[in-house]
Amino acid sequence: MGTSPATVKLRRQTACRGSRHGTQATAGLSILLFLLAWSGGCREHRPLEPLTNTYPSNHALAQAVLDALSAADYDRLATLALNGQEFRDVVWPELPSSNPDRGLPVSYAWNDLNQKSTNGLRRLLARWGGHTFELLDVTFDGETTEYESFRVHRETRLTLRDTDGEELDVHFFGSTLVHNGNYKVFSYVVD
Repeated sequence: MGTSPATVKLRRQTACRGSRHGTQATAGLSILLFLLAWSGGCREHRPLEPLTNTYPSNHALAQAVLDALSAADYDRLATLALNGQEFRDVVWPELPSSNPDRGLPVSYAWNDLNQKSTNGLRRLLARWGGHTFELLDVTFDGETTEYESFRVHRETRLTLRDTDGEELDVHFFGSTLVHNGNYKVFSYVVD
């Protein structure tokens, strides 16, 4: 295996400077290599921060969405979904899209998801904001995907009763994320 020109130059400089400078350069290089190896190798083992605005069950999460929707509270509804930091720290590292061979930057993935979710949330509020519903059931029409530290239930279906007593099956948000036993809206993307 060949030696890089920078390594050869460092070895020459170390040999020419004498032992004091050589020891400092070697120690500095060793520390740098250690930090690089440590920061890259320990990412998956670092404790993850808990997600914000989570609920202990899918029913409790759905009720929080319905309460915010009844109040037409855009900001509250937005906080019930993943934010950028949570996506970057918890979700992205475990998604197949994050594989460096794919060349997809996390910023692109987040911006795309966030824009679609924001559009979905605006449509939801325009159609259903201010309406009051009784929650009857929460089910998932799509598949469930298990990841190392979380799972995603797709196509969240809410069975509701409106104020006229009529039952509705609706998709007010797309997927539900479960992390450490807590539930959170993955996004308001509804296909």
